[in-house]
Amino acid sequence: LIMGTVSGALLVGINAWTSVRINKYEEMQLKSSVLDALEIPYAENNIIDVFKANVNVIEKDKKTIYKGKDDAIAFEFKGSGVWGEIYGIISLNPDLVTIRSVKIIHQEETPGLGSRIADKEYLNLFKDKLIFPELVFVPAGKAKEDNEVDIITGATYSSKALEKILNRAISDVIVLMKQ
Repeated sequence: LIMGTVSGALLVGINAWTSVRINKYEEMQLKSSVLDALEIPYAENNIIDVFKANVNVIEKDKKTIYKGKDDAIAFEFKGSGVWGEIYGIISLNPDLVTIRSVKIIHQEETPGLGSRIADKEYLNLFKDKLIFPELVFVPAGKAKEDNEVDIITGATYSSKALEKILNRAISDVIVLMKQ
């Protein structure tokens, strides 16, 4: 009984101590991802100050939109991949028609295949892609139109999941920005 009480108290204490650190880490990760997406330079020791000075946080219909000084916007996207959640930040240029960047913060796709959706080289394919009428993922090497992105060979389902997640998030935010 005493051992169980001590063990339980110890676990509760460790949880309380680490949850504060985890929340702070997640906040810093989100802010640095937004700064990256908006192409705002920062150093690891000044993320909060740079974020406060350069990003306007807009809350609309339970959605958070981050607006840079150049009027580019960034927002979170989240949805189900093949094996788990895909979560990240996408930014649009001030024209609200072209993608500035896509950054994956978390994904649980198959290592070496679907997980390649988070590779910088792959995410660079999204730069300057048109979002209208919507993003279209096509077989690798076939992207010719301004709104087309190549699917990762061997990761069709992960690519298609990302396509659906991005199009839904973009559509929701564009509707909010027009209000």
